[in-house]
Amino acid sequence: MSNSPAIPRTAPIAIAPKPAAPVTAAAAVSTSAPLSGSAGRRQKHQLDGNNKFDVAKSSMSSLDASAPHSLASSPPIPCDSCRRLRLKCTTASDEDDGCIPCQRSGSECSLVVSPRPRKRKLTKGAVGPNGLTQRRSSPLVQDSRRRRQQTASALSSPSTSASLIEEMANVGGPTLLKRTLGMQNDRYSQYIGPTTDFEPSLINLSPFNPDDESLLSRGTLRKVGENDTFLMLPDHSTPGYEHMLQDVDEIEKIVAPNGRKLIDLYFRVVHPAFPIIQKGVFLEKYERSYREFSPPLLAAVYLLAVNWWHHSVELAPFPRPDIRSLERLMRSTLADAMYRPKLSTVQAGLLLSQRPEGDQWAPTAQLVAISQELGLHLDCSTWKIPPWEKGLRKRLAWALYMQDKWGALVHGRPSHIFPSNWAVQQLTEHDFPDVDWDEDDIEDRREVEAGRLIFLGMVRLSQILAEILDTFFTIQAMQTVADAGSQGTHMVLSLAKPVQLKLKEWFSALPPVLRMDSSYSAKGVPSGRLSSVGYLHLAYFATEITLHRRIIRSLSAGESGGTVDPYLQHICRNAAKARLISAMDFVNRLSPNHLRAFWYFASKTNFALIGTFGSLLWATSPGQEEAEWYRRRLGEYRWTLSVSSKPGGSRGLTEFAMTMLDISTGLLKKLPEKPTLSRSGSVSDIAGLNSIAPLSTSGPSRPRDWFSPEGFSGLPSTEASEAVSPRSESESSDDDMYDNTAG
Repeated sequence: MSNSPAIPRTAPIAIAPKPAAPVTAAAAVSTSAPLSGSAGRRQKHQLDGNNKFDVAKSSMSSLDASAPHSLASSPPIPCDSCRRLRLKCTTASDEDDGCIPCQRSGSECSLVVSPRPRKRKLTKGAVGPNGLTQRRSSPLVQDSRRRRQQTASALSSPSTSASLIEEMANVGGPTLLKRTLGMQNDRYSQYIGPTTDFEPSLINLSPFNPDDESLLSRGTLRKVGENDTFLMLPDHSTPGYEHMLQDVDEIEKIVAPNGRKLIDLYFRVVHPAFPIIQKGVFLEKYERSYREFSPPLLAAVYLLAVNWWHHSVELAPFPRPDIRSLERLMRSTLADAMYRPKLSTVQAGLLLSQRPEGDQWAPTAQLVAISQELGLHLDCSTWKIPPWEKGLRKRLAWALYMQDKWGALVHGRPSHIFPSNWAVQQLTEHDFPDVDWDEDDIEDRREVEAGRLIFLGMVRLSQILAEILDTFFTIQAMQTVADAGSQGTHMVLSLAKPVQLKLKEWFSALPPVLRMDSSYSAKGVPSGRLSSVGYLHLAYFATEITLHRRIIRSLSAGESGGTVDPYLQHICRNAAKARLISAMDFVNRLSPNHLRAFWYFASKTNFALIGTFGSLLWATSPGQEEAEWYRRRLGEYRWTLSVSSKPGGSRGLTEFAMTMLDISTGLLKKLPEKPTLSRSGSVSDIAGLNSIAPLSTSGPSRPRDWFSPEGFSGLPSTEASEAVSPRSESESSDDDMYDNTAG
């Protein structure tokens, strides 16, 4: 929202005084400061439009007052936004703020701007003695309130290209959105920390206006809470600002005329399982103009949606847009946006990271830094911002937390987010928009609800992963185990027991809709419906494998400082073996509706970690028989990956895993030949190996052995449906293992 030339960009926004009587738009012109040039013409055009609305509202008010009984009996008419998005338009007891879907999504509701005759909802205290529904206020009072809102909008003098949602967020008075903090169109925010050159006690002495803003020579202070203050700065002084419109025009030109189809595809495939965008606000803005978007965010949505180009019946017959040019624009505009960070900047960075080659570690560090500028690491539950922005901030904060923790795992780097500087509250159902589905489409509603549960489950699982990384894989933690010498394994097991119990509780608490064997998430997914539940289960197996990798490493003589007790080694290896088989069985049971869905960025590495874990168990096998068994198992796993990488599936996910599997097994060829264990020393191990059935194959024929010319002769096969997930039937109890080994 651009200001008038007569008003500095950092000045507090004018607030319309409450008039003694209803103020017309013409009166607002006479009392406001005169504007010259294009700004004056724009304001005159807006006020002329307001006059037309005044006439329409007066007619509606007269009609409403003259025929209350006939209007009360008429069917409800949805607002423009709900009708366009095909949502059920319902109102609360007080309809002065618009319908419930518009309030939730932060959209402008036409029921407030241009009230329509609707049936009132029966609420407590709204029924008169004659049994008829009574209105909370007279038409004259409602009309007066709406006129005051329009007067305040006229005083703000927004530019014609600014977002109406963001305009309404920056004016005073009782507006729908109040005032956003991280989504303003012409200003960006910087969180003022406790050790900067701003002294908190001096900030509290500043004179704040009713909008909680105070003008300084350096910028405008915005106080959102008792102890949290931001510095608001203008966009126009940042690099790249002058060609933002040119960039967004070029982005739209690349995908034209399929921009809207790609956005619909994004919200159908990606958004349900990764809800980091406020869908209602996004679609409302796009309906008006794509120019209202931050260039990197619009490009990121297009880039992700293009991955499912051939999944759309409308798009499949046409050639795909120029992906390289789109990605080049996305990265260059994202670099510019980092100079004026907003919530859209974090959204764009997170979406870019979900691309096959987008999960680089350095950009994650930049996103964490930007989020701290925006205060995403803080508790915003009591801030003076719209409720929907609070929910969006929390979802973005936890999405960034997930990005940091899983990035640390797959890249083997130290995490950037620590509990001591993380105050974000846990997500609840109120933090998600509740108008994302079509009320008439039951399957659509189930899909959206399942996606939210996937996101919530992934957040909780990421917290358990963070505990594993902090407990076992920091430099200090690894050194502590090394210093323990022969007691290192016992130390690792004692630390692993509470984490393993949390993983067990996490899986037990999964709702039925998120289980792989449920009718919705398994092969019974309705035709054309994609299920992203696979990435959640794969992340679970990767988390368990990460924990057991550390246990197996501690068994090596080099780390433990001596010979490990054979019984302890047997128990730990059997538990690890069961995890490997369960993970391989899970991959074998993935259906096309799973493989073609949205997968979290860490998934391709998580597929590879299963093969890496198998290679570790192969390399550390005490005898030739056990090593041969793992070699054959990894051959079957590679076959499963190759079948999954057929055209139409998630080729990039499984091809990366096959490449890493070939590398790790290639290194194993240099291992010295293992001894053949005597019958007395290996009978228990051989029995344990034979008790676990090998993987079945989902391909048209049996796989050949990728690591040996002998093939799979002599290996029995079982149906994938008989596999137990996530635990194998032969798996020993975790509690028994840790109780018997942890000292």
